Amino acid sequence: MPTPAQREARAALDVARPAVARLDESRGSEDLAADLIEIWDAIETSLRALVGSTALGGHSLIREARQRQLIGFDQANGIAEFEAVHTRLQDVSYRPNASDVSSARNAFLKLDAALIENAAAPSPFDSRPAQPPAAAPTPAGEPVAVRTQARSRPRWLVPTIAVAVVAILAIGGWLMFGPRGTSALNDGVAAYQRGQREVAISAFNKAVRENPKDALPHVYLARMAREVGNFSLASNELQLALEADPNSAVALREMGANLLQQGNAELARRFYVRAVQADPTDKTSQGYLGCALYRLGRTQEAQTFINRAGPGPWSSCVASANTGQPAQVPPGASIPR
Repeated sequence: MPTPAQREARAALDVARPAVARLDESRGSEDLAADLIEIWDAIETSLRALVGSTALGGHSLIREARQRQLIGFDQANGIAEFEAVHTRLQDVSYRPNASDVSSARNAFLKLDAALIENAAAPSPFDSRPAQPPAAAPTPAGEPVAVRTQARSRPRWLVPTIAVAVVAILAIGGWLMFGPRGTSALNDGVAAYQRGQREVAISAFNKAVRENPKDALPHVYLARMAREVGNFSLASNELQLALEADPNSAVALREMGANLLQQGNAELARRFYVRAVQADPTDKTSQGYLGCALYRLGRTQEAQTFINRAGPGPWSSCVASANTGQPAQVPPGASIPR
C-alpha cells in the first residue's frame, strides 16, 4: 500500500510524462532544453516528496534519498547524470544533444521504477501487534485490584533461567562475532572482488546503516561510482566517508584519486598530503602525490615522493603527464584497512 509520500512523489513525477513522450533531439534546441528542465523539475519535486524535505536539491537531495534507501545506487547514478545535464542547461548558450535526451529518459525511468518498488514493498506499519484481551469486568461494588493467585516457584527455577539467558547470549555473540560470522562490509568486499556489483552495493549500504562511523563502505561505493565514470556520485560518497571519519587515510587518498582523474591536480595534491599525514606508510598516497606534484610542474618535490613510494601504478600516471593525457588512477580490487 503506497504511503502518502509515495503517492505525492508519483503525482509529481507523472507531471513530466508528456515532456518525456515528446523528447526528440531533432526538435529545436530551445524547446528541447525547456522539456529537459521541466523533466528535471518534476524529478526533483518527486524526490523532495519522497524524502519529505523542501530544503534539499540537486546532489544533496539525491544523496539523501539514496541514504534512506528510497532509491538504489544505480538509480541514484542515473538521476545524478541527468542532474549534471540540468546544470549545463543553466548556460543559455548550451545546446542539448542526444546524450542529454537519453540521460533524461534514463533518469525518469529509474525514478519511476524506484517508486514502483517502494509502493510494492510491505510497510512496517501494516502489521500491528495483537491487542491483549480485555480484562474481565469486576463484580459491582468490588474494588478494582490485581487479583492473581499467589503461586509458589521452585527454588531452582530462577538460577536455571539465569544460566539459560547467559548461554543464549554467549551463543548469539559467537554467531555474530565468531569465526564463521561475516560483517556486511566483508560481504560487500567479497562481492565486489567477484564482480557482483549489485550484491556489493546492497552489502555496503547495509554496512553504512550498521556502522555510520565507518568510512570504508562509502569509499567502496565511491570507487564503484568512479569505475563507471560518475565522478559526482563518487565525490558525494567520499564526502560522506570523511564526515564519518575525517582522519581516514583511505578516504583522503580516494578523494585525491577522484580529483586527480578529473584533472584537478592542485586539489588532489592537498588530499594526498592529508592522506600521507594520516598514514605515513601508505606508498600509494605517496606515489600519486608525486604524480600530482609532477603535473603541477613541481618536479623536484614530485621525485622525492615517487622515490619514497618506489615502483607502482603511479609510474604510468607520471609517464602520461609527459604526453598530456589525463591521469588514470586504477580503482583496484581491494582497499587496505
